[in-house]
Amino acid sequence: MPIPKLTKATIEHNTSAQSLKRGEAYYLAGNVTSAVRRGNMVQAVVEGSEVEPYRVTLPFDDAGLASTLFCTCPYDNGGWCKHIVATLLLCMRQPEIIDEGPTLEQLLDRLNDVQTQQLIQHLVKKDPSLIDAIERYINLSAIAAPSNPPTKAPRHTSIDPAPFRHQVRRILREAVRYFEDGWEEEDPITEELLDVIQRAQEFSAQGDGNNALVILEAITTACVEDWNDVEEFGADNSEIANALNEAWTEAILTAQLTAEEEIDLQVMLEAWQDEWDCDFSMSLEALRQGWDDPLLQQVLEGNITGQGVWAGDAPDCARDLTLIRLQILDRQERDQEYLYLAQAEGCTQQYLTMLTRLGRVEEAVEAAATQMQSAEDALALVQTLKQQGALEQALKICQAGLNLSGHCHYELAISMSELAVELGEDEVALNARIQIFKIQPSFRDYSLVKELARDSWSTLKADLLATLKTHESWKFTEAKVDIFLDEGMIEDAIALADGLGYYHSALIHRVMGAAISHSPDWVIANACGRAASIMDQGKSNEYNLAIKWLEKARAAYLQTGQNLQWSAYRSQLMQVHSRKRKLMEMLKSPDLD
Repeated sequence: MPIPKLTKATIEHNTSAQSLKRGEAYYLAGNVTSAVRRGNMVQAVVEGSEVEPYRVTLPFDDAGLASTLFCTCPYDNGGWCKHIVATLLLCMRQPEIIDEGPTLEQLLDRLNDVQTQQLIQHLVKKDPSLIDAIERYINLSAIAAPSNPPTKAPRHTSIDPAPFRHQVRRILREAVRYFEDGWEEEDPITEELLDVIQRAQEFSAQGDGNNALVILEAITTACVEDWNDVEEFGADNSEIANALNEAWTEAILTAQLTAEEEIDLQVMLEAWQDEWDCDFSMSLEALRQGWDDPLLQQVLEGNITGQGVWAGDAPDCARDLTLIRLQILDRQERDQEYLYLAQAEGCTQQYLTMLTRLGRVEEAVEAAATQMQSAEDALALVQTLKQQGALEQALKICQAGLNLSGHCHYELAISMSELAVELGEDEVALNARIQIFKIQPSFRDYSLVKELARDSWSTLKADLLATLKTHESWKFTEAKVDIFLDEGMIEDAIALADGLGYYHSALIHRVMGAAISHSPDWVIANACGRAASIMDQGKSNEYNLAIKWLEKARAAYLQTGQNLQWSAYRSQLMQVHSRKRKLMEMLKSPDLD
């Protein structure tokens, strides 16, 4: 299998029942015409409804699929599209037919500088819009971040900040033009500026905090000086200021600063904070505390007390600051200091996952029994345990995590189900499926519980149906209709359909189709009422929908032998709406005879 840990359950829980069914059909029909693995990525060509085939890209790593998969189709109804599903099924069932291809890096390595330039020129000629992205990248990469962590102290010489300052000012100027042209639907500033800030963070991530500070000074200066131009249009600086605060904190804790440089930074940050009306308190705290603070040093040496690294009350930014410190310690492979700090500051999730990453699995599981505080802690530990191949321990943590508070019980239950199936724990797999259904009901999970329950199904069925009826959110409407109709619970389906509107027309039609033989009078009354609402208001662009409702009413009339009554009702409609020419043509359709 070219993609690690890929299972049918993973596909089922990331796509709709319709996309799963159509994806299966596409796979069986051979619509996936080619598939190539390029390093940690599978690319495929899938024939669809358009002349041009769709292109699917599946990134992955040792832990399995990435969180985001790509397809060139316009599908946007939640979950993976049928083209992605078809490609994943190919990866599962026929991995031997997937070709091996070179990665982008390997391909570029074959070219010299001149050939690389020719390639870029050729691509821009085919897609001229690429030149904007190229210009932006070059402006931001005036001096590239180092590709490897430095083996000696970072250099103190500064890179040229001008390209970054110019980029920020260009973004703000273009935003002013956008607002002046009367556009309001999108935010033309935040995403663009966050990308520029990311460049500074890349320097910090490579251990070059001093140059990250130079970039951040250029960005912040330009923002503070030019923000009034966009503020009059209602632009809000909070998200940008928060991102800068985090980036400044990381750069300060990564850089090597003299006492004079620290004072200069403090003065600048405090001035910007006042002038821009923002919060740089975490950056200032990082500057004050550094790495040499006595309490912090004690903790990093393993002397852990109840007060952690703070002499008095911890500031509001304490946890975020600790997380940034942990990120830096992890990057520098200072594992034991990482564990001490995480433990002292109550960062349970980080403490448990680091123990696991270090191979101290049993120690992590034992600590989790007393320290794990939330379902989120459990899920993070489960994911790390799975990466380490500790599946039995991961299953145990899933079960414990479902009893904790949090907002990821659905994801935990899915992991529990997949692990139980892989380990052959049928009873646990059944319980996991029941949990999944109770959290987020779907017809697929209802069917899977039925399949796994076997002899105990009759007892479980009543419990699941009772649970289903307690869910009032409209997002579970389709699941309710699917299950009610599958179980022959027509009256429940009718009661549900009575409260549905235009958005759920397809579901109402399904209920009517099933109810024609059971409750034809309801179908007639409901369908005629919905059709009349459209026709009486003269909604000519919706007449086709009215006819669809009338077709359902006609079927119910004929089902009960009321052919003459249908003909009379149709004639009455034609008389009432005789002046609506478009509707009259539709009412004369043979489909309504």
